[in-house]
Amino acid sequence: MTILHAATSTRTVRKAVVPAAGLGTRFLPATKATPKEMLPVVDKPAIQYVVEEAAAAGLDDVLMVTGRHKRAIEDHFDHAFELEQALAAKGDAVRLDAVRDPARLANIHHIRQGEPLGLGHAVLCARRHVGDQPFAVLLGDDLIDPRESLLRRMLDVRDRHAGSVVALMEVPREQVHLYGCAAVEPTGEDGVVRVTGLVEKPDPRDAPSAYAVIGRYVLDPAVFDTLERTPPGRGGEIQLTDALQELAAAGTVHGVVFAGLRYDTGDKADYLRTVVRLACERDDLGPEFTAWLKEFVAGLENGGTTTTARPKPLAA
Repeated sequence: MTILHAATSTRTVRKAVVPAAGLGTRFLPATKATPKEMLPVVDKPAIQYVVEEAAAAGLDDVLMVTGRHKRAIEDHFDHAFELEQALAAKGDAVRLDAVRDPARLANIHHIRQGEPLGLGHAVLCARRHVGDQPFAVLLGDDLIDPRESLLRRMLDVRDRHAGSVVALMEVPREQVHLYGCAAVEPTGEDGVVRVTGLVEKPDPRDAPSAYAVIGRYVLDPAVFDTLERTPPGRGGEIQLTDALQELAAAGTVHGVVFAGLRYDTGDKADYLRTVVRLACERDDLGPEFTAWLKEFVAGLENGGTTTTARPKPLAA
C-alpha cells in the first residue's frame, strides 16, 4: 500500500521549471559568452527540445531559472520582430514559423538564481511562481527523445500516487558516481518502483542500486519546505537529491524506470552523438548526411584521414 504524507498535494500538474543557471564549464571556451543550453543540436538549441517536451506533455506554464549571463535564453523564447518582419517580407514561411515557434510553445517566465548554489537552490527559486501546486522539473541539458513518453508516464504516476516522482535509468555500476542513486522496492506495477532512499554521486561500492536519477522530476510542493532546511551537501551546494531523500523516507517518492533514448548534451561526446543521430533522422538532412557519414567512417576504417570524405555543399 502506498504511504502518503499528510502535506501531499493532489492537484494536477500544469507548471514546469527548467533550471538553466549553470556555468557550462565542460564546454569552455564555447560557453564563455553562450549559455550551454543554447548550444545548437542541429539547428535548435538544446533547451528548446526540453520546452517542447514539457509543452507536448500538457505543461503550458514554464519557468526558466537562469543566471545573469543567460540573457540569450530569454531572447530566444521572445519575439524577434525585426527578423520576423524581414522573413515575412521575403515570403519565407518555413523560417518564419521556426523563428516564431519558441515563443508560442508555452507561457514562458524567467527568474534569476543570484548565486550558483546547486540544483536544490535553483528549484527553491521557483517557490513563489509555483506556489502550492505540484510541478515538473526538466534539466536543460538532458534531452529525452520526442518519441518517448517518459514525462507523460511520470505525470500519470503522480496523478495516481500523489507525492513526487523521479525518472530512473539503470546504468553500469562504474558510472553511478556521476548521478544521484536510488534505493528502490517493487510496487507490483511494471516500470514503477517506490524510492526508499537516495544518495548523491555515491562510490560504486556503496551505491544502493544501479538506478540513476536522470533529469526529469515531478515534485510535490512539500519539497520546498524540505529544501528550506536542507544544508549544503556535496560540493557545498544544496542538493535536490538530499531533499528527496527526506521525502523518500516518508514514503512519498516513486520512480519511473526509463529504458528509452536519452541524450546528455552536457557531455561533449554525448553532445556530438546527439547531433549526429538527430541529423541522420531528419528528412531534409538525413539522406545526404548519412551517405557522407558512411563514406567518412569507411575511410577511417581503411586507414584514411578525416579529409577522405568531403560533404557536398547543402542548398541555402
